[in-house]
Amino acid sequence: MQEPEEKKIALELLETEQAYVNRLHLLDQVFYTELMKEAKTGKMVPEEVVKMIFSNISSIYQFHAEFFLPELQKRMEDWNCNPRIGDVIQKLAPFLKMYGEYVKNFDKAVELITTWSEKSPPFQELIADIQKRKVCANLTLQHHMLEPVQRIPRYELLLKDYVRKLPPQSPDRGDAEKALEMIFMVAKHSNAAIAEMERLQNLWVVYQRLGLEDDIVDPSNELIKEGPIQKISTRSNSTSEKYLFLFNNMLLYCVPKVIQVGAEFQVHLRMDVEGMKVRELKDTEFPHTFLVSGKQRTLELQARYGE
Repeated sequence: MQEPEEKKIALELLETEQAYVNRLHLLDQVFYTELMKEAKTGKMVPEEVVKMIFSNISSIYQFHAEFFLPELQKRMEDWNCNPRIGDVIQKLAPFLKMYGEYVKNFDKAVELITTWSEKSPPFQELIADIQKRKVCANLTLQHHMLEPVQRIPRYELLLKDYVRKLPPQSPDRGDAEKALEMIFMVAKHSNAAIAEMERLQNLWVVYQRLGLEDDIVDPSNELIKEGPIQKISTRSNSTSEKYLFLFNNMLLYCVPKVIQVGAEFQVHLRMDVEGMKVRELKDTEFPHTFLVSGKQRTLELQARYGE
């Protein structure tokens, strides 16, 4: 007799979970433990760096190895008399928020591995030595570290499939649908963590280009647009190259620095967005011109194209 489709998917979830726990074991109990042991000798890499690379991998590993995998195994053994996994996944879902920290830290972790591999040959050698072992299957540490980042989307796909294949009258339908909704929310939480990290990183780069002026550096700012602009001087009837940064709350009118040591731009004027007006001008000599008037002053600018 052929296995029902939903059982095949539940079994696939169990098999991938077993493989995943092995991968987490490798990351936590092999890479992290051995690098930490060496770091404690003080000769290779600071302990703090190893902790930063592996983030909260130990908590993730313990949760999957000691709770979720055993619960799934039990469920699959009892499948014939109790065909359900929805309730177990509901218990799993809130704990997946732990991944937010790991996912947010991932790019920084990879960067630290590269930096310290160049700085410390013993660090690089130990990683290379572990990577040669059979358990690593010829894959790099970075490759193994990517697995937790990809795990939540994998749960989402498998569970979507599972719900789709469930017979309408299945006793697991209500629980499975609720579990899918919970996983979806966690995936969104994880994606939001990545998006926020990228936003802050990009914002920091902009602040560095502006010379880290105290009154401008604010993590809550949103950069909307930036780009070169021509400033029209009505007195001399000429234009000069300037640069604009438009944030949600202010417009920065900048001058590119000739000698780019440190900052790339010098802020000449900061205009509040509140109360600002933009008006297009019909100027035959200078096409694509517009007036920006704010509380601070009015600027006559020319865009390169009709943007």
